[in-house]
Amino acid sequence: MDYRYIQQLMERYWSCETSLEEEEILRMFFSQKDVPAELLRYKDLFTYELREPRTDVLGDDFDERVISMIEEPAPVKARTITMTHRLMPLFKAAAVVAIILTLGNAAQVPFKQNADPISRYDGYERFDQGTSVAMSDSAVMDTIQQSSIQPKATNILK
Repeated sequence: MDYRYIQQLMERYWSCETSLEEEEILRMFFSQKDVPAELLRYKDLFTYELREPRTDVLGDDFDERVISMIEEPAPVKARTITMTHRLMPLFKAAAVVAIILTLGNAAQVPFKQNADPISRYDGYERFDQGTSVAMSDSAVMDTIQQSSIQPKATNILK
């Protein structure tokens, strides 16, 4: 038997040029029991629909259920947004900046206490540990008196 027409349809099928009627002809041909040996490898491709049971068929009431779900109005949940809620991200950012600055300042305190003991007052040594302002002022005054440097105000009076 000559199967040139079927071979031509197969070539057009692989080139995606067949119509639906021609594909139906191929399905009918491959659903026969006597298929040539050279075309037997394509039989499963065209007969899988006939062998597979259709278990995933939609029910008769599917359309009605979908339409009833679509037509139901969804409740609208309107919320009022206050100014506090709108500015909440800004408040959070300001709090983060304040925490970072506070931690940065707190980290600097140990470095300042262990700093060089030379005073910031004209190169004189400080005798206090920074606990009292009065103590540091009296230490500076004692140092000035011991070095015999007269304050400028007293130089004017002489």
